Amino acid sequence: MNTAIELDSVDLALALGIMGMTIALSLWQKLGLEKQLAWGTGRSLLQLLVVGYVLDLVFAINNWLAVVGIIIVMLSIAAIVARNRIDRKIKGILPLVWLSLLSSTTLTLGYIIVFIIQPLRWYEPQYLIPLTGMILGNAMNGAALAGDRLVKGIKQHRLEIETHLSLGATPKEAIFSHQKEAIRTSLIPTLNNMMVVGLVTLPGMLTGQVIAGSNPLNAASYQILILFAIVGTNLIATLLVTETVYRRFFNQEMQLTINS
Repeated sequence: MNTAIELDSVDLALALGIMGMTIALSLWQKLGLEKQLAWGTGRSLLQLLVVGYVLDLVFAINNWLAVVGIIIVMLSIAAIVARNRIDRKIKGILPLVWLSLLSSTTLTLGYIIVFIIQPLRWYEPQYLIPLTGMILGNAMNGAALAGDRLVKGIKQHRLEIETHLSLGATPKEAIFSHQKEAIRTSLIPTLNNMMVVGLVTLPGMLTGQVIAGSNPLNAASYQILILFAIVGTNLIATLLVTETVYRRFFNQEMQLTINS
C-alpha cells in the first residue's frame, strides 16, 4: 500500500475554498446560512488544528497522566453537551450524566483494550484516544437524544403517568413505556447505519485507515470493532441516562413533581 499524501497549509487553504463556495451559494440563494457556515468553518478549523497539536504533544510525551487528562476533558465536554440538550432546568443532572458516559465508555473500552487489541501499554495514545473519541461522541449523541425524548414524554403524558401512580404503579412502571421508546428512538440512527454500512456509506474509521495506507481488510476489521462498540456503548449510556433523568421527576413519596 502507498503511504498517505500529507496535507500542508496550502492544501488546507484550498480546502477552505470549498466552504467559500458553500457560503457563496447560500448568499446566491438567499438562504441566510452565511453566518452559521462561517462560524462553523472557523470553529472546526481552530478546534481540529488545536487538537492536532495537542495530540502530537501527548503522543510525544506518551505518559498515562496526559492520556487520561485528555480523556477526562473529552468526557466532561460530552457530559455538558448532553446535559444541555436534555434539559438545563433539571438540577443536579450533570454529574450523573458524566458518570453515565464514564461508565458506559469505560466498560466498552476496557473490554476492547484488555481482550481484543491488547497493546503493550493500556494507555497507548495511538489506540485509546481515537477509540474514546469515536465511542464517546456517539454515546453523547445517543444519551442526549434519549434523555430529551424521555423528558418530553414525561411532560406530554403527565396525566397518564399520574393515573398509573394512583393505581399503585411505581414511578419506574409508570414511565417504562416512555423510557423504552426514548431508548429505541436514540438507537435508530446507529441501527440504520449498521444496515447500510459498506453498501451505502464507508465510515470514517475505514476510509481514514485506507487513505493512511492500511490494508483494506484490516481497516474493515477495525471498523467492525468500532461499530459494535458504538452500539453497545450507546445502549448502556442511554439506559443509565434515562434511569437518571426520570428519577429527577419524582420525590421520595413517589409523586410526580413536574412543574409544567
